[in-house]
Amino acid sequence: MALATAPTTDIFDEIQELKRTRNAVILAHYYQEPDIQDVADFIGDSLALARQAKSTDADVIVFCGVHFMAETAKILNPERTVVLPDLRAGCSLADSCPAPAFARFLKRYPDHVVVSYVNTSAAVKALSDVICTSSNAEKIIRSIPEDRGIVFAPDQHLGRYLIRKTGRDMVLWPGSCMVHTLFSERKIRQLKVRYPDAEVLAHPECEERVLALADHVGSTKSLLSRAAASRARRFIVATEPGIIHQMEKLAPDKEFIRAPVEGGACDVCSECPHMRLNTLEKVRDCMERLEPEITMDEKLRLRALRPIERMLELS
Repeated sequence: MALATAPTTDIFDEIQELKRTRNAVILAHYYQEPDIQDVADFIGDSLALARQAKSTDADVIVFCGVHFMAETAKILNPERTVVLPDLRAGCSLADSCPAPAFARFLKRYPDHVVVSYVNTSAAVKALSDVICTSSNAEKIIRSIPEDRGIVFAPDQHLGRYLIRKTGRDMVLWPGSCMVHTLFSERKIRQLKVRYPDAEVLAHPECEERVLALADHVGSTKSLLSRAAASRARRFIVATEPGIIHQMEKLAPDKEFIRAPVEGGACDVCSECPHMRLNTLEKVRDCMERLEPEITMDEKLRLRALRPIERMLELS
């Protein structure tokens, strides 16, 4: 006689039930793995996710992204429970700008407007005058009076791109993203020869030599829009490849090729190791346990809130 086996529950069903019982909303960045994108209530770039976090009426925010994103949600929602599936999901760009060092750096530029990219810790945001994302950075920079100096942190490559776009001279903090600096100019050129009909789509966190090869430079949202609207049938994508899942949904008849990285043949080197720490199992578990929870000192939260709200006003 065969032994009876316990019934199994599909993890997607478990997550849906937990969303209902917890009154939870799942927010996911485009760089998350496809399964997480598919269970999310809202998928977006940093600006869209900040707006969504500000407007939600859920009791629990499950932020499928990295630590600074969940922190931003907590800054905007002090009364709600904000959980991150894996607390180790950090950000190399945010880590490249520690708040104590940044505070010392700013003492050299006391009269400058401090514009910090959203990829920063709450402590760095608290030292800033206004936050920006890659979606609204150009608009934020152009809103600053011409006679004011600007410090831009932490991404030096985005900063140089903005200098070229706006003509504004800015003091740049020398930070960078570990993923976006890996793309190989040489190998992208080779791909362009092999596929002369392909468009190159690049995020402005990439190095200048890669951006020079791009047919379109923009935020993750902008890259998605371009992929859907362009007449091109093939694209070389120079950003974290999680976004290709949404590109394939928007344009299933088009081909999307990961931009190659320098060095050996590596299929996963352009994947953000921090983003990929989150898994469906961890999404379920953090909703069950309501941890790891993002907490924050209230004084720090209020100081970091001001420049975020300034960004949302200007956007």
